[in-house]
Amino acid sequence: MTERPHYSRTQIVLHWLVAILIASQYIFKDAIVAAWDAVSQGLPVAFNPLVLAHVAGGVLILILVVWRLALRARRGVPAAPANGSAALRLAARVTHWTLYGLLLGLAFSGLTAWFGHVAIAAQIHGVLKTILMALILLHVLAVVFHHLVLRNPILKRMMTSRR
Repeated sequence: MTERPHYSRTQIVLHWLVAILIASQYIFKDAIVAAWDAVSQGLPVAFNPLVLAHVAGGVLILILVVWRLALRARRGVPAAPANGSAALRLAARVTHWTLYGLLLGLAFSGLTAWFGHVAIAAQIHGVLKTILMALILLHVLAVVFHHLVLRNPILKRMMTSRR
């Protein structure tokens, strides 16, 4: 994988689309939780657009993450900022790859639970969701640390592309 001086416009847009979709999945999760509880008890589930939105949103996140990974493999990503330690660079690499893995795991566990009616997949989905929320918090705090303390352009490079 090659290193580039900046992210492409497509990489930036995909990042923010996934972020928005993840936020909406979490904010509007009550409908899918209630529907899953009903399905688990053998009760009928009435159509709810928020359930459909959750399932469709998960599929869309899966597609966008695969697209991001393909772009990352083909185009590369910017190098870690020079003013960070080796430990920070390693933490960033582990965090990013773990985020990708969690997003893929969440999509597959959610699809398996919903369409396969697999209870353990739903439990895994719930655990992965909690880990994802913690890692997103770490990710956001790291960006703030880089921006305010280390004063490097890590935030700016995910906001604008030089094409």
